[in-house]
Amino acid sequence: MTHDWQPDFEQLVDEHQSMVFSLAWRMTGDRGLAEEIAQDVFLEMDRHLAKLESPAHACFWLRRVTMSRSTDALRRRRVRGVDLWVEMKEQHGLALEPAPSPLSNRLEEILASLPEAQRSALILRYQEDLTPDEIAVTIGAPLATVKSNLQRGLKLLRARASNQLQEFVRSRNFAGEAQSDGRV
Repeated sequence: MTHDWQPDFEQLVDEHQSMVFSLAWRMTGDRGLAEEIAQDVFLEMDRHLAKLESPAHACFWLRRVTMSRSTDALRRRRVRGVDLWVEMKEQHGLALEPAPSPLSNRLEEILASLPEAQRSALILRYQEDLTPDEIAVTIGAPLATVKSNLQRGLKLLRARASNQLQEFVRSRNFAGEAQSDGRV
């Protein structure tokens, strides 16, 4: 198949590096691992550059490979008996990337606690703004599975967010009462 588009590696990296890193980071929760995944994805893209047919195909390919590499990294951690999120909290206290607010930090933790399939579907849907059909193609899953993962993931996210929000409000109210009573 012939095509007129000639991919430029540097331009593709410039255009898509933040997307690739962001997907990897949201999936793994580990900034260093996300950087490694992004590097690996772009190295692989360089090897397959001639096979990319259009800018849209390149973006699709990058999303698919990034999600696959992130999933592989999480599975390798589990096989070694290491829970990535527990390890991060033990080593670093909170997420490596400082969140803009305590509430935002808690929401990131809730997203990270979702099952991998639900998390990846939600990230692709709401971060990358892909339709369920596009998500199914990107991750190589049946459309019904993607829809189910989106529905279940949102339900679980809402339930956990509701609990966390109640806990957050209680802790803020307690801190406010302690300050006004002079306990702090």
